[in-house]
Amino acid sequence: MKPQHFKFGLALLLTPILLWLTLLIALPHVDMALISLRERVSAGTYAFSWSNYTAFFTEPLYWRTFARTAVMSIMATALTLLIAFPISFYIAKVARGRLRPLLFLLCLVPFWVSELVRTYGWMILLRETGVLSSLLQWLGWVDGPVEMLYQDATIMVGLVYTSMLFMVVPLVSTLDSLDDSLIEAAYDLGAGHWRVMRDVVIPHAAPGIVSGCIVVFMLTLGNYLTPTLLGGKDSLWFTEQIYTQFITRFNWEQGSAFGILLLILSSLIVWIGLRLSRQSFTKVMS
Repeated sequence: MKPQHFKFGLALLLTPILLWLTLLIALPHVDMALISLRERVSAGTYAFSWSNYTAFFTEPLYWRTFARTAVMSIMATALTLLIAFPISFYIAKVARGRLRPLLFLLCLVPFWVSELVRTYGWMILLRETGVLSSLLQWLGWVDGPVEMLYQDATIMVGLVYTSMLFMVVPLVSTLDSLDDSLIEAAYDLGAGHWRVMRDVVIPHAAPGIVSGCIVVFMLTLGNYLTPTLLGGKDSLWFTEQIYTQFITRFNWEQGSAFGILLLILSSLIVWIGLRLSRQSFTKVMS
């Protein structure tokens, strides 16, 4: 193949992704950053100002809401990892034959429907007149209807459920590349189950663990639907603050500032996580 033909083919292949990154990610974020740096002086008149950013740090409700959102997102990511890791290990290393694709399919099936439908499913199960409340009353364990919605634990269940597949996929991919002979050699040398898991399996799966945690954390931190529906009006999720500024108050300047701050602060948390785990972004994404 001639060099010019190769360059033309490469440019043709890269054009869709470059257009997608430019038109749907870069330009909207640049425009949102410019909007966040202005203040409305009068109708149709704006002036450069940092007031939209200073409002975040001077108003306790805003930064406390973000701190709460970040902490709960980290907890949801950790819970998702704890649940997904044994499932992924079983699919990648224990399951054989048709059982393996069947188990992976079972993890995939819930994501064939939209997040809204899945969240409403949890609401049907957990509401005061829902399935679980009715079952507890029928068993005689409670005297009356039990409201399980609008609690932090309910939000956590919804977040873990909606993020599970994004943790399972990278874990299965990395664990599948682990040579079984390494595990067998560790057992032959006298290592127990926990020693093999600690010294062989987890180090090999570290890139998948970190990449899965990054994806789950970013999706959870930016989730709006699940915390709002399962947590109600008092969910105190930061994306709800952004929605309120844009849609309820029509304050696009403040909403844009909150969006940029969410991007910056979440990226900072991810960077800190990479440093603590001694992983690099290029290694995790490779």
